[in-house]
Amino acid sequence: MSFGAAADLLSKWWVFENYFDAERATHRDPQGVLWFVDGVFGIQTSTNPGALFGFGSGYSWLFAIFSVVALTGIMIWLFRFGAAFDRWLTVSLGLVCGGIIGNCYDRLGFGAKPEYPEWIRDNVRDWVLFRLEGVPMFDPWPNFNIADCLLVVGAAMLFVHSFVLYKSEQAEAAESIPDNSDESKT
Repeated sequence: MSFGAAADLLSKWWVFENYFDAERATHRDPQGVLWFVDGVFGIQTSTNPGALFGFGSGYSWLFAIFSVVALTGIMIWLFRFGAAFDRWLTVSLGLVCGGIIGNCYDRLGFGAKPEYPEWIRDNVRDWVLFRLEGVPMFDPWPNFNIADCLLVVGAAMLFVHSFVLYKSEQAEAAESIPDNSDESKT
C-alpha cells in the first residue's frame, strides 16, 4: 500500500514539476507531449475534476469522503474480518488502498501548487498518455496515473479471487472435511 501510494505521488510530483505548464492550464490550452513510443505512449500532464473518465466532475470533495470510507472499510475487512490471512486478498486490497491514497491526496488539494489555476487545485493529476491510432476508445485513452493502475490491477485481482480462487478454496475445504456418515450407521 505505502509503496504504491509513494510511487504514484513521487511520479506525479516529478512529472508535474518538469512538464506541467501552469500558464497553459490557466488558458485551458492542452499540455505538450513527450513521446517515449512515438504516437503511442508518452507523458502529457492533465487534471481530472471527477472520477473514472471525468464522471462526477466538480465533486472532488465527495470522492475524497468516499475514499476515506472505502479505506476504513478495507481496514475493517483486513483486520476485523480476517482478510489479512489471505495473501491474495492482502495484496489486492493493498494495491487498491495505494490507489485510493494517491488520488485522494490530489482531491484534498495537497498536490496543487500556488501557481495552479483555482479550478484545478482539487483535481487528480494524470500524466500517462496512451493511444492506439484508429482504434475506438483508445485514440486516445484518457490520461491516467499510477494510482489508477493500482486501482485497476487491485480490482482485477479481487475479481479473480471472488470468481476463481475463492470457489476453489471452498471446494478444497469441503473435500478436507471427513465424511462421518459410515460411523453413524454402526
